[in-house]
Amino acid sequence: MPPLKTLGLGIAAGLMAGCSLLSPLPEPASLTERLAAFPIAGLPLRGAVTVHWNERQIPFIEAEYDGDAAFALGLAHAHLRLGQMAMARMVARGRLSEMAGPAAMDIDRGLRILSFSRAAGEIERAMDRATRDWVARFVEGINHYQNAAAELPHEFRVLNLEREPWTIADVVTIGRLAGTDVNWLVWLDLLPLRKRPDWPEIWTRLLEKGRTSPPSFDGAAKLASLSRSGSNSLALAPRRTSTGGAILANDPHLGIFVPNVWLIAGIKSPSFHAVGLMGPGLPIFAIGRNPHVAWGGTNMRAASSDLYDVSALPASDIAERKERIAVRWWFDGETTVRDTPYGPILSDAPLLAESGLPPVALKWTGHLASDEIGAMLAASRARNFHDFRKAFDRFAVPGQNMLYADAEGNIGQVMAVRLPARLGPPADLVADTDEYDAVWTNLLPASRLPFSFNPETGYLASANNRPAATDTPVGFFFSGEDRVRRMAEVVEAATPVGIDTLSALQRDVRAASAAALRDSFVAKLDAADIAVDDRGAEALLRMRAWDGHYRPDSVGAVSFEQFREGFFSRFYALAFGDASAFAESGRSLLREDIEAADDETVRKALAAGIEAAAAGLGEFDDWADMHRLRLAHPLAFLPIVGDRYVFAEHGVGGSNETLMKTAHEATVERHRVNYGSNARHISNMTDPDANYFVLLGGQDGWLGSSTLLDQWPLWRDGEYLRMPLSLDAVRGSFPYRMTLRN
Repeated sequence: MPPLKTLGLGIAAGLMAGCSLLSPLPEPASLTERLAAFPIAGLPLRGAVTVHWNERQIPFIEAEYDGDAAFALGLAHAHLRLGQMAMARMVARGRLSEMAGPAAMDIDRGLRILSFSRAAGEIERAMDRATRDWVARFVEGINHYQNAAAELPHEFRVLNLEREPWTIADVVTIGRLAGTDVNWLVWLDLLPLRKRPDWPEIWTRLLEKGRTSPPSFDGAAKLASLSRSGSNSLALAPRRTSTGGAILANDPHLGIFVPNVWLIAGIKSPSFHAVGLMGPGLPIFAIGRNPHVAWGGTNMRAASSDLYDVSALPASDIAERKERIAVRWWFDGETTVRDTPYGPILSDAPLLAESGLPPVALKWTGHLASDEIGAMLAASRARNFHDFRKAFDRFAVPGQNMLYADAEGNIGQVMAVRLPARLGPPADLVADTDEYDAVWTNLLPASRLPFSFNPETGYLASANNRPAATDTPVGFFFSGEDRVRRMAEVVEAATPVGIDTLSALQRDVRAASAAALRDSFVAKLDAADIAVDDRGAEALLRMRAWDGHYRPDSVGAVSFEQFREGFFSRFYALAFGDASAFAESGRSLLREDIEAADDETVRKALAAGIEAAAAGLGEFDDWADMHRLRLAHPLAFLPIVGDRYVFAEHGVGGSNETLMKTAHEATVERHRVNYGSNARHISNMTDPDANYFVLLGGQDGWLGSSTLLDQWPLWRDGEYLRMPLSLDAVRGSFPYRMTLRN
């Protein structure tokens, strides 16, 4: 069961006791009312600080001293997102039971084993003075706001949260939570397959699939031939643009919630001058620009973790510690965390209780000290590519393909990660401990990995694909090639590329792999002796006419998805005996498996596909009717009262492998988007004020705020907010001005 749903069921226990879950939602709050809650006096400031706000409640902080800028930034994060930040801290610390009651205890046990705070103390101690001072003042700003606030966010009442002081370790731990290895989700899908006798073959094929992922650039720092061959990022050199300068475009793909997992901000102090996207509670610009350079990243799906079989480990090599779990509405609990030289024993987590695993330890670079905050602060101060690349030597998780563009017209790509120096792909998902030293003795920083600078083709594209051709494997489970090839295809066809083209590209909904699979299905149907009734013929006609675009008004997309799911379920049940075990991994291997299967199996699966598509005729008006995007707070998973935290639901275009990712579970039913494009950014490097951002939802996390959802129409219609860098432009376009004082 998904953790958020489990949380909802746990909180249900409190409903019987008439608890604060029934607290009314906040009254609607105008922008003026919300800004009036921001503290402006009695602040521990060294010099002058001005906070400019635009009509979307986006702040730009102008400070005479760096420390004051960090303090004001902490105030702004807490003002906008304190409820969201408090929830994230509880999750990162494995304290869900304090909010959700006994039903969340198993989740907390797993989180305590993962221990996102494991290296927090060492990381804090190793920070250089400037980084530590910046984070400390940011934390001071959060605490000042929290202590002074006359009214705390709604989440505090519902979830029984306290005004618990923030620490540097809290910020680091939330950063580690944000750095979770996406490969763990792949492992959860693959672990049931290890019981199969053909597992070695499946594992080999999956690794081979990863090796054939098209790289963004080769080892000679030249762009790979993408045109021939969870996030998107695109860097264009001047010869590819209509502006005469470089352009950088990014649209990150993450979970879709209200409030958004990003906020937009700007800052100007002696050391920092930047605008961009920030994670709430993190004092860094993950995506953005300064006067000289712009940056944006995509998760590179780096091989940052390994599982080790520790069943033969002597008891003397296993350390145990007891941890208390505070539980709302119930007695406190206790859990035992077992640790080994190869990492904590992950198989002790209740989620893996029925996996059939031997005792398995998790080795993760995120359990080792690194300095992502210092790296991103250095990157945001960079003036050239040398400075930018050097900044990431201290960066480890989550591994990022960082794309770069600068005001001089240069573009580049850096692998921001720290990786084990592997000799090759692992022999199995769970390794033997005798392989440990060869893999983990030597960790490679960004400076020892390939990079690209000013490729001959004039652009760099990244979409969770393989970042580069390397001797040392950097990952094994990359995204499909649809998105990265689509970017290359459009850039090469549309050169010179302008801002409008990039805006359209960020909303592009074509999936070439789906169109190719449709062609294969149709060809096989034409060759097979399958009786098709009138409804089946109509569904097949819709599929034939479909152009591979998941537009909101498409009916072909509906029939194709229904056919594919019907085919998939029947095919894997016949060919492998179990369709559910191949729910995700099988989709990447489907076309290969079809070609290897006997004709009768394929024929029966084709018949099942037609049956599913025919049965679905008339169920939905179009793709938007079937494919729904819900704007909701995580509290929407609550039983009984959850509906009041659903603020809107809309039909949208896009799908799992389109540039405008709106990911969903495979189904023939109406479904909701659960992951995808939740923010967009474009920077034109010829103009310091030509920076454009938009959030899916809005800037403010205060329930009832007028800016909670006000950017949704912009996101839907492909519009952006201009976020200037120059102070004159900020002062001229941000109508609300606050002078902070002691």
